[in-house]
Amino acid sequence: MKYTIVGAGCGDPELITVKGLRHLQEAEVLIYAGSLVNPALVEQCPASVKLNSWGMSLEEICSAVEEGVRAGKKVVRLHSGDPAIYGSIVEQMDILEKKGIFADIIPGVSSMFGAAAALRTEYTPRGVSESVIITRSAGATLEKDQIAELSAFGTTMVLFLSTAEIDSVMQKLSRPKDTPVAVIYHVSWPDEKIIRGTIDTIAEKVHAEGIERSALIIVGDAVLGTAAPYKNSELYR
Repeated sequence: MKYTIVGAGCGDPELITVKGLRHLQEAEVLIYAGSLVNPALVEQCPASVKLNSWGMSLEEICSAVEEGVRAGKKVVRLHSGDPAIYGSIVEQMDILEKKGIFADIIPGVSSMFGAAAALRTEYTPRGVSESVIITRSAGATLEKDQIAELSAFGTTMVLFLSTAEIDSVMQKLSRPKDTPVAVIYHVSWPDEKIIRGTIDTIAEKVHAEGIERSALIIVGDAVLGTAAPYKNSELYR
C-alpha cells in the first residue's frame, strides 16, 4: 500500500513540479501543511477530503493517511518547499511503514533555491564558495546548534528556522563582521522581502522590518551575486 508525499515548492504555486501537480490533481484525500502551502494549490486539488494538518498531531496525520489508503483512495501529503529539508517526514514514514504503508516522494523547489533566485545568485560561484552548509539555530525545538563550528569553514551558509534568533545567530558566526548576509522573507510569495546587510548590521535591519519567522538567512559573499569576487568557471573554457 502506498501514498504520495509531494513537495509544493516554496510559495509561488508554479514552483510545484509537473509530476507533483499531476499527483495533486489526482488526489482523493489531501493532507496539506496549512498556510505554508499556497492556497492556489489546494484549490487545484479535486479531493473530496482536504485536511489542514496545522494543529494535528503526528498520530492524527498518520491515521488520516492510513484511513485513506485502506479505503483504496489516492492519498497525497502536501508539504511546503522540498520535504527533504526540515520536512519532518521520517517520523511519519516510520509509523506508516510499520503498518505496511509506504511513501512515494516527489521533490519540490526548496525555499533555499527560491532565495538564490530572488538574490539573482548561485551558492557556489568559483573562487567564492565550493560548498553549502544547511543548518538551523537552537530554539524551542533544538537545544544546541552547531553554527559556530560550521561557520568556521567559510562557505555559504543557509539557515532555516532561525530568524527569531538572529541576534544570537550573528554573534555565533566565526567570520569577519563585514561578511555579507541576506534575509529573505516569504520566498517567492507576493509579499517577498529581501533585506541585505552584514553580520554586524543585519539583525537591526530585520528587527526594524518586524520579521521573526518565515524567512531564510543566507551568509557569505555568494549573496552578492555578480558583485562577489568570483572566478570564471572552467565550464566555459
